[in-house]
Amino acid sequence: MVTRLVLVLGDQLSRGLSALGKAERGRDVVVMAEVAEETGYVPHHPKKIAFVLSAMRHFAEELRDEGWQVAYTKLDDKDAPGSIPEAILAAAQTHGASEVLATQPGEWRLRAVLQEMPLKMTLLSDDRFLCSAEEFDAWATGRKELRMEFFYREMRRKTGLMMEGDQPAGGKWNFDHDNRKRATTDMFRARPARFREDAITQDVLSLVARRFGNNFGKLEAFGLAVTRGQALKAMDHFIAHLLPEFGDTQDAMLQGDRFLHHSLLSPYLNVGLLGPLELCERVEKAWAAGDVPINAAEGFIRQIIGWREYVRGIYFREGPEYTSRNALEHSRPLPDVYWGGNTQMTCMAHAVAQTREEAYAHHIQRLMVTGNFGLLTGIDPHALHEWYLAVYFDAFEWVEAPNTIGMSQYADGGIIASKPYVSSGAYINKMSDYCSNCAYKVKVKTGPDACPFNTLYWHFLDRHRERFKGNHRMGMIYRTWDKMDADHKRDVLATAEHFLERLDRGDAV
Repeated sequence: MVTRLVLVLGDQLSRGLSALGKAERGRDVVVMAEVAEETGYVPHHPKKIAFVLSAMRHFAEELRDEGWQVAYTKLDDKDAPGSIPEAILAAAQTHGASEVLATQPGEWRLRAVLQEMPLKMTLLSDDRFLCSAEEFDAWATGRKELRMEFFYREMRRKTGLMMEGDQPAGGKWNFDHDNRKRATTDMFRARPARFREDAITQDVLSLVARRFGNNFGKLEAFGLAVTRGQALKAMDHFIAHLLPEFGDTQDAMLQGDRFLHHSLLSPYLNVGLLGPLELCERVEKAWAAGDVPINAAEGFIRQIIGWREYVRGIYFREGPEYTSRNALEHSRPLPDVYWGGNTQMTCMAHAVAQTREEAYAHHIQRLMVTGNFGLLTGIDPHALHEWYLAVYFDAFEWVEAPNTIGMSQYADGGIIASKPYVSSGAYINKMSDYCSNCAYKVKVKTGPDACPFNTLYWHFLDRHRERFKGNHRMGMIYRTWDKMDADHKRDVLATAEHFLERLDRGDAV
């Protein structure tokens, strides 16, 4: 029988992968490759590169232990292929194969190159997700608005998670109202699970330090799960020690605590070490046993079967040009503050420093600090998209792009968000302790001491008035602006303009 190749990508590290399910152990050859193109198409955080490469190497070893023949090339191998197509062609020549089994990649970029391969390519759907692209299209067709909340309800019905017959447990679909408490510095919380680096991971860390040591980000204190066994332990640790308080403070931010009650399980989900349904079923079980309050369990499950599945559906429905959308025509280059440039803004300094050291920031830090700043200052959304894709260890384009282009930057014109996610400094002050020791004053509205978010907020609304004045969720905001004293409005706009001029000059802001 003719040998076939079975392609396994770095974010497809699942035993139940559709390509592996269709393959024949003992006959077919699994192809896995660390390639320069994938590690360098954006300047990935070194910790992200190390995580993916180490997880790939461990997965390959586990496949070999199970009797699979694995053709694995490392990034520093002699004559290492530079791209996934090159790796496939080299393996095809070595093994005399002319057919490739592959699970559809999670990026349009890779889908395009695989479809152009001069071999017989069998591309299988990625059934690790709970909603296929076809199912999402069927749900979306004919709807005026593609709101996640209504999609989420369909996913609850489909999975049966936290359902009592055809009704949601607790009588409500959404307990988000209970999940907006400000964190306190004296509250109890455990740390996310951390793991020692074995010899494989240590080799990877050495490689990444040599090859990518100049990239934005630090490798120290790695500690991430790189096998399914470790990922399962991380899941158990989160559910037992962090999930009970997760709901209350999931939107909070503290200078002295980078993780609060967050799970840090998203990278393990996104490379396939954990499955979304198994994780949600474990959370549901903990809630049913009385170990977790309903607001925590529902809020966590909503992020996975609701938001995660929803943004993937948007990504593939909107097509490969989605990352180039720029509905607000923003064009400001990405300023140095995103790469650790000097700033007096405590919130931005903290979020960026944490990102550099951990390759992680939670969703409110991404949306309402770095994202809010980008939207208010008019940064090119594609530049921000590439930054988010580069610096976070859970960032893969199918999940990152809709969150950035749609949710954060409103660059898709409102497909995801019904209004721009912008705020003044008041929101950050409410949900964090960042403002307590900031050089700027959150209560000051104009002048050099004013929190930049205060003036940039109104500057954004003023310059985009024609687009948003008819938005039913923003009418009251514009009425408030119109009632302000004319001199005060001039001072607000002048303060914002001065800040933007400093930003453009590269001055410390």
